[in-house]
Amino acid sequence: MNPNYEASIMNHNPWTTLTTREVYNNKWIQVTEHDVLNPSGGKGIYGKVHFKNKAVGVIPIDADGNTWLVGQYRYTLNEYSWEIPEGGCPLDIEPLDAAKRELKEETGLTANKWTLIMRIHTSNSVTDEEGFVFLAEELMQGEDDREETEADLVVKKLSLKEAATMAMNGEITDSISVAGLLKIARLKNI
Repeated sequence: MNPNYEASIMNHNPWTTLTTREVYNNKWIQVTEHDVLNPSGGKGIYGKVHFKNKAVGVIPIDADGNTWLVGQYRYTLNEYSWEIPEGGCPLDIEPLDAAKRELKEETGLTANKWTLIMRIHTSNSVTDEEGFVFLAEELMQGEDDREETEADLVVKKLSLKEAATMAMNGEITDSISVAGLLKIARLKNI
């Protein structure tokens, strides 16, 4: 494909927004509905969920190749979920700072070495949520500092290989966790 043509396609928005109205708004999300013309010129509607936080996830790995998962019952899914330590990052805060907070809050771990391994859009067909996944190494164990909603959080230490297998087998379904674990497994040749 011609690089100039590809660049022109990538920088051209084929959608036309006719009107926008706010449907719902709270301190975490805003939902808007847009009357649009699609790329073929047909009329339609598009709903968009705007998150007022970025998502951050952390994959802590110790010197023996172990990692930590957190398990909790997710209200939105009505089911239990195993995930990497993760949470929200206010838009005016650096994702790394929020990642450090989330790791300490949920597991009690702190790390001396941090690496950004990916930026991810969690569900780009309905939301503009942007996520960041970090690798945390050179770990030290301390006390956790959980929020009120995390009172039933279960922390599990296991090998990175076991965690990646859980993601591959569908035992972990959270998009940030699956993407992060599989990328780290690939980077570490597991």
